[in-house]
Amino acid sequence: MALLEISNLLKSFRAPDGAVHEVVRIPRFELEANTQFALAGPSGTGKTTFLHLIAGILAPDAGRITLAGHELTALGESARDRLRATSLGYIFQTFNLLQGYTALENVLLGMSFGPGADHARAEALLRRVGLGDRLHHHPRQLSTGQQQRVAVARALANQPKLVLADEPTGNLDSANAAEVLKLIRETCAENGASLLLVSHDRDVLASFERQASLAELNRAAQPKGTVV
Repeated sequence: MALLEISNLLKSFRAPDGAVHEVVRIPRFELEANTQFALAGPSGTGKTTFLHLIAGILAPDAGRITLAGHELTALGESARDRLRATSLGYIFQTFNLLQGYTALENVLLGMSFGPGADHARAEALLRRVGLGDRLHHHPRQLSTGQQQRVAVARALANQPKLVLADEPTGNLDSANAAEVLKLIRETCAENGASLLLVSHDRDVLASFERQASLAELNRAAQPKGTVV
């Protein structure tokens, strides 16, 4: 059984003029455990919507999403939240760190939605991403690259089976982007988490052996590069 299974997924949005725009229509997509996959495409083509559907942040109009053997689309809100907290990590392009909390506290708060706060693991993760001397710094005291590293540590805090990364290098310069991408891939591998990363950056995409565009997923029942 695949870690992530998607079938007949559909999501549309209504524009202010009343027109309905179909953003996601994916007949089939599967991702195995311990796999890293990149989803390509220009900004505004629905890649973030696709990740939000997988994460349960958005509800699909139709279709089925199964994560770690649990059908996400059939769960109630509380059960969906529990599954997301224990099985999924999300690295946002805009970091989504809580400004009033330190780096360590941001990671610990992420843990509170899962098995519970584990200071030793939180500190170890922050040291792994190179922030051992920034544990008690607030986001405003950290560089952009350092904030993204906190976001990486937080995403891995509950030992998720799947990590979603939405343009994780989009706000970084080229040097930091390469470093953070390497860090994400290495830490996911070390923690046994699959990675589904979306990007429009050619340099980022070139580093992935397995990739497809959202357009390919939308139009093909079995797009080239999909992991099955």
